[in-house]
Amino acid sequence: MSVLSTILKFSVVIVLLSSIVEAIVLSITLGTDAYDWKAACVSVVDFLIREYPLHWLLPLLFWIDMMDWFWRHRLWTLPMSHWSGWLACFVGQEFFYYWYHRMAHRVRWFWCTHAVHHSPNQLNLSAAYRFGWTGRLTGSLLFFMLAPLLGMPPRIVMMFLSLNLLYQFWIHATWIPRLGPLEWLLNTPSAHRVHHASNLEYLDGNYGGVLIIFDRLFGTYISERADVPCRFGFVTPVKTYNLLVIEFDEWRKLAHDLKMARTAREVLTCLLKPPGWRHDGNGETTEDLRRKSVLRNTP
Repeated sequence: MSVLSTILKFSVVIVLLSSIVEAIVLSITLGTDAYDWKAACVSVVDFLIREYPLHWLLPLLFWIDMMDWFWRHRLWTLPMSHWSGWLACFVGQEFFYYWYHRMAHRVRWFWCTHAVHHSPNQLNLSAAYRFGWTGRLTGSLLFFMLAPLLGMPPRIVMMFLSLNLLYQFWIHATWIPRLGPLEWLLNTPSAHRVHHASNLEYLDGNYGGVLIIFDRLFGTYISERADVPCRFGFVTPVKTYNLLVIEFDEWRKLAHDLKMARTAREVLTCLLKPPGWRHDGNGETTEDLRRKSVLRNTP
């Protein structure tokens, strides 16, 4: 794991430098207005605060201990001395990541953190490391707890998860075209542009990390269309560069809705239903928006 730590620390420098190079090139080739430097600065500050002061204040120790507990009570042990064990851990981590990412969009409690990542109105490499600060508090790693129970060593799972997130850096780009046959297997820039798009046609799709196969298996794959350019950010765009508003506005809205809830059932559904859900049925979930679109377009 020391080698991995070295790789990740070195990758931080590469990631930041690459995003700066992209910003300069896009600003020169497309014009200064084509790149949102303020949003990029917000992403950098989000990253630095999350990775340094918050890393020490909110360590992963609790979640690692829980994974170790599941590992001690595992149902079987994968053969990590053989390539098949490593392949099983990689695919298993990708499977659990898919469901984490899908729930991060479909369960409001998790969306309050994940929304920060989708707040930029431009998709570029700097958006890749805007994650939000509350992930360790909300329990994002809960989705990976079953991996050790199924014989995947916790440290290997965390290693593959780290490499998964590092892989996703380069796919936050609008200038990389579709990659032919690789689109069937891998999460590519094209697939991830769709994931970040707020167009009604593209909402809630392409949750994979390195692999896109689970989206295809579970019916959440959406292909990028030449006739529907991606519009990035929220359905209602964020218009502020105030980092605290970006980090906590979804939590503020959730707190307001919880305060308005009249029963314990309404509190629970408010936490677990998709973003945009409302008690009165006049919500703005993906399903609500698509239903309203059909009604508007019906003669």
